[in-house]
Amino acid sequence: MTVNTPLCFRGKKILAPMVRVGTLPMRLLALDYGADIVYCEELIDIKMLQCKRVINEVLETVDFIAPNERVVFRTCERERHHVVFQMGSADAERALAVAKLVESDVAGIDINMGCPKEYSTKGGMGAALLSDPDKIESILTTLVKGICKPVTCKIRILPSVEDTVNLVKRIEKTGIAAIAVHGRKKEERPQHPVHCDVIKAISEAVSIPVIANGGSHDFIKEYTDIETFQKATAASSVMIARAAMWNPSIFRKEGLFPLKEVMQDYIKYAVRYDNHYTNTKYCLCQMLREQLETTQGKKLHAAQSTQEICEAFEMADFYEETTAIFEAKKTSLETETQDEDDQMEDPDVIKMAVRFDKREYPPQITPKMYLLEWCRKEKHPQPVYETVRTIWDRSNCLVRWGRYLIFFL
Repeated sequence: MTVNTPLCFRGKKILAPMVRVGTLPMRLLALDYGADIVYCEELIDIKMLQCKRVINEVLETVDFIAPNERVVFRTCERERHHVVFQMGSADAERALAVAKLVESDVAGIDINMGCPKEYSTKGGMGAALLSDPDKIESILTTLVKGICKPVTCKIRILPSVEDTVNLVKRIEKTGIAAIAVHGRKKEERPQHPVHCDVIKAISEAVSIPVIANGGSHDFIKEYTDIETFQKATAASSVMIARAAMWNPSIFRKEGLFPLKEVMQDYIKYAVRYDNHYTNTKYCLCQMLREQLETTQGKKLHAAQSTQEICEAFEMADFYEETTAIFEAKKTSLETETQDEDDQMEDPDVIKMAVRFDKREYPPQITPKMYLLEWCRKEKHPQPVYETVRTIWDRSNCLVRWGRYLIFFL
């Protein structure tokens, strides 16, 4: 298929994929501050294939929801032309299936080939792929041919410059749109110097855009340092991880915002998009760093809900106002659904409105079981039913409002 998209990887400042950090609030905040492209955190192919795509009318988001009703990936219109979906995969067909699942909601697809952590490598994913160039070629070629959005990958460097350049040349032939290079070997950690010379050798050896990554420790402390790192690596673009995690206003040409202001901006997005409080708390802790022992840091550490986080940052009014808006919108949507149902009233149909919050049901008990027992008790035939769902996601606990239409045959 021909790639037809405005997404370009030259001259860009990019938010790197970061586990637990690259969720929707951080991505939107990075875009607000000046990032051109944002990568989501790595999401595993098998987990994504278990998800259902659901339009969340209350939050105005697209949610990919796991069988346990947790939101695995949430996105919105604001980032649709800027977000790259990064997945962990070691199988071409699974990778393609996930890409097709999310393709309409993202700007590009990336395969993680650089993560050295065990949770990624033990399944043959991440940096484990670097020792299997045939599999790399299979996955990337399958994706490039199978979807319309641009495909990228993110790697670490190999023990030798020659081997690294040869691998990247082979990757280039698959037809990918760009390659991100973390300038460290898989056994190296952030405290080790980034190998700018290797990234530069790659940039000079291939024609596709090379995105330099790994400069937070040695180079990037403020916006002007991004260009310094780009020149040192001769890269087309720069991808920023930890410097953006510490203060996402690193993307501002005008300079860094005070941390308090940044954290409040982050919290607003976390509340607006109903981010799980544990994820919000984790990201805020990464920003506070050495300030975790301050009074505010201790309040954050003690917080056990989004509301308590807001209270710790003197944003209780914002929390109350935003949740009130959500409640009103939810009620309005339910009323619209009820009105539609009333207009379609059928005397031969018996309706039962069933509120389904899993926390209120014993294990293995569902509304379907209650429905079946009711039919038996009333001596009705076994029902044929249709389920209509609307979704209200608070703290990632999904509440289903199911309307079962029972047809007596």
